Amino acid sequence: MNAPVNPKDLAQAQPSRRDVVVASALVGGTLLVGCSPADIMSAGSKVEVGAFGPFIKIAPDGVVTVISKHIEFGQGNHAGLAAIVAEELDADWTKVQVEQAPANAKLYANGALGAQLTGGSSAISNSWEQLRKAGAGARAMFVQAAANKWNVAVGEITVKDSVVTHTSGKTAGFGELLADAAKVPAATDVKLKDPKTFTLIGTARVRRKDSQAKSDGTARYTQDVRLPDMLTAVVAHAPRFGAKLKSLDVAEAKKVPGVVDVFEIPTGVAVVAQNTYAARMGREALKVEWDEDKAEKRGSAAIAQLFKDVAAGKNTETKWEAFDQRGDATTLASAKGADVFETTYEFPYLAHATMEPMNCVAAVDGSKVKLTFGSQGQTLDQLAAAKIVGCLPGSVEIETLFAGGSFGRRANFQSDYVAECVHIAKKVGKGRPVKLVWTREDDMQAGYFRPLTIHAVKVQLDKDGYPAAWRHRIVSQSIMKGSPMPAGKGPDQTAIEGTAGSPYLKATPIVDAQVALPDVGVPVLWWRSVGATHTAFVMEHTIDQLAAKAGKDPIEYRRALYTKAGADRHLATLNLAVEKASAPTVGWTRGVAVHESFGSVVAQVAEVKLEDGVPRVGRVVTAIDCGVAISPDQIAAQMEGGTCYGLSAALFGEVTLTDGQVGQTNFDRYRVLRINEAPLVETNIVPSGNPPSGVGEPGTPVIGPAVANALFALNKTATTRLPFVRSEA
Repeated sequence: MNAPVNPKDLAQAQPSRRDVVVASALVGGTLLVGCSPADIMSAGSKVEVGAFGPFIKIAPDGVVTVISKHIEFGQGNHAGLAAIVAEELDADWTKVQVEQAPANAKLYANGALGAQLTGGSSAISNSWEQLRKAGAGARAMFVQAAANKWNVAVGEITVKDSVVTHTSGKTAGFGELLADAAKVPAATDVKLKDPKTFTLIGTARVRRKDSQAKSDGTARYTQDVRLPDMLTAVVAHAPRFGAKLKSLDVAEAKKVPGVVDVFEIPTGVAVVAQNTYAARMGREALKVEWDEDKAEKRGSAAIAQLFKDVAAGKNTETKWEAFDQRGDATTLASAKGADVFETTYEFPYLAHATMEPMNCVAAVDGSKVKLTFGSQGQTLDQLAAAKIVGCLPGSVEIETLFAGGSFGRRANFQSDYVAECVHIAKKVGKGRPVKLVWTREDDMQAGYFRPLTIHAVKVQLDKDGYPAAWRHRIVSQSIMKGSPMPAGKGPDQTAIEGTAGSPYLKATPIVDAQVALPDVGVPVLWWRSVGATHTAFVMEHTIDQLAAKAGKDPIEYRRALYTKAGADRHLATLNLAVEKASAPTVGWTRGVAVHESFGSVVAQVAEVKLEDGVPRVGRVVTAIDCGVAISPDQIAAQMEGGTCYGLSAALFGEVTLTDGQVGQTNFDRYRVLRINEAPLVETNIVPSGNPPSGVGEPGTPVIGPAVANALFALNKTATTRLPFVRSEA
């Protein structure tokens, strides 16, 4: 999941009457008076906390284990989380390892999201103070233990690389002092280091702790799970969203060798077998008829046209919500002339296309549930399982494994594939484990998508060529509609973030920005960088076109607007990227884009040329302001990965529907960036003393507009629809 939620909204959020009723039912009808949402979500949990708190375990040999509440699915956050603890603990980095936390919302909730959940590029930022205090607290316990043992003052003791030292020369390792330190009461108030004294954070030593395991095959993913007597299941889903099962003939499927059972579940038909091959063959043998009376039957072209009509004001049934209004924009709607710019942008549905499709292992024995898989949203998954089985949410045990990517797909409010697995395991019963496997085709055609979105933009320039009035209309589907998470005031932020709060709008005297969110039967979800996937493109590509209309250099045009808006971070990040890019490479054309998302500002200078009419990106110079840089190496890796992911979508990404059916099934029809097409990405970090902000997603949305701006500089043709390269599928 990647949608940021305002912490102020979380602080003010209260369980609804329905939430209380549901929670009451889950805990056997007992009303939990005075309980917080975290109390309710963790009810029934049996997680034990050690002497050094929920985030740190220390072994007699001095090995420090950092307990991570966040899943590792390729983004490399475990190294940064461990480094935060190790820095304040003054632990020997070579003896620090990471272990995945159990599921418990009270102990391990994401402070930015209100649940145990990895998303919103918040793993590091929401853990920063929490883990610093955990490390400093444990360090204080060792110092106090040594002071008691040696009968000396605490102020005479130092710690370095897991060794406690007194000014007299006495030393003791963490292992030697472990028993005594564990008896010291945890400090309620600890002093944190001055960041200027950091010796680990910000250095090249902070590198991934999982590289060896992922290289030699010992890292454990869901597909690696092999349990005694385990069954494998697949699910036949309806070909159109919203269709329901009408009739089912299982006779031929049950004849397939290895098939154990076939039965209906709420989302389709489950085929349970001894192995994956048998399950898939059994599914192919099914005779299923679907009731499509309430199914979504429109194609993506028809949905796009509907959204365009809404944006143009031709559909009066759709509700508009304002998210930025300033001054009187009434005359802009009909304004014409040389000083007026107007265009419409279209963005398609996108698939998450994770390298590891969805999967889960579940065992249900009465009210006892054990889930083993790469859980991105443990609290959501516990709730889903508890409702199906009828147990306490906290009693649902989750063993979180590595996962092969997510980009938002593995965390959704329905816990779709997890719920399927629990339904199947409940039917199988007796605690027999079942592994549910979604194929690539299953996820491409029955999963969730980045919403199709339309932007209509109209800008009137002043006498100096800068925006005097800006009219903006966004039409998309709501990701947060029906969400159990607090929505706060105003429209769905996931649809407007990046346009809302833009320095370009802040620098414009008159603004009329509104969003409409029509209901469509296509399931949508956050996708790496969420709203910024389209808002960054619109704002940045529009700025280059406005600069050209005004006869100004696009970089200088941005600098002027940033200065006017007081966007100092944007200006500094842009300046660093431009400085590091130096002179253009001969034969290539440059495009620039800058965007803020998840608290970080990213600027990119992309060098582009056309090869047989197709954009080719050679070099991308990136600058990022992300606060304290805990692991520069990992920040660079995320900028590289995010850039390639965003470039892949901008060049090729598109999910199309024909009469409601998804046309893409695998990478033969949903093209992604190949290694030989990947650009050289250079990362430069803006020095900062601010707390860390997001890194996993901010690198994704900037490359698309940077490429579009390079093409605009090359041939003076604007890009109003993505992808750049249209599929023939």
